[in-house]
Formats: sequence, structure tokens, C-alpha cells
Amino acid sequence: MSSGISVQRISRLARIPSDRLLRKWATAALVAVNSCGGAEVTVRIVNGVEARNLNSAFRGKDYPTNILTFVYHDRTSPVLVGDLVICAPVVAREAKDQGKALAPHYAHLCVHGILHLAGFDHETEPDAQRMESLEVKILAGLGITNPYLVKE
Repeated sequence: MSSGISVQRISRLARIPSDRLLRKWATAALVAVNSCGGAEVTVRIVNGVEARNLNSAFRGKDYPTNILTFVYHDRTSPVLVGDLVICAPVVAREAKDQGKALAPHYAHLCVHGILHLAGFDHETEPDAQRMESLEVKILAGLGITNPYLVKE
């Protein structure tokens, strides 16, 4: 599988995982979805303003969200092409609020975004269960615990 995964950093927040880790997590998800045709993916780490502007323009929601996935390939193509836009301040806030370590939360969002590129969604309960199950499996392979476990 030939994959090009580029990383762009717009946010200057500290503690954003390295490019190497972001690529590792995205690659693990690509391998899991058998993207044998390859992939061209950009992981863009942004600030709240850019995330809010994109979320408003493309989803009609006027607030920053943790991740947006933009698919540029034809769904019948064996090559996955798209962007993952991850909002660093939202991810940091979510990790803190949920009592999660920051790096595994980024890993989960990278995997989640790649699965969206591969055509997975969570619009229905069966689809959500299928997607979450695959996320948990991929993350386990990376040594990361199930992000859906509720902390007591």
C-alpha cells in the first residue's frame, strides 16, 4: 500500500502529538480498512477559529468541533483521498473533561477520521456499533485502551 500522509499545523498549542505519531495512527487505520489502493491524506491541526469557520461553512454548525473529515475521492476508488481537520483546543478540552490522556484522544480521532474517509459512519445505531468496534480494535493494536469505556 502506498500512502502519503502529510501533517499541517496551524494551532500553536503545546502537547500536540508529533507528526510521526499522527502518521502512525492514520496508517494503522488505513491498513485496517485494507486501503490497498493507497491513500493521500492530510492531517491538519487547527485552532478554534478555523474549526468553527469550516464547521459553519460545511455543516451549518457555528461552533468548533473536534474533527471534520473531507472526502475527495470517488467512493468506488481504491485510493482514499481526503483531509482530517482536528481542532487542538477542542481535543484538549475534551480530553480534560473526559479524564483521558491527550495523545490517545488524538489517536482515536485520527482513526475515526480515516474510517470516515473509508466510508464508515455513525448515523444509525448498527453503523455506529460497527464503526466503534473497528476503532476499538485498531486502537488496541496500537496499545490504546477502548475510548468508549466510561470512567467511574
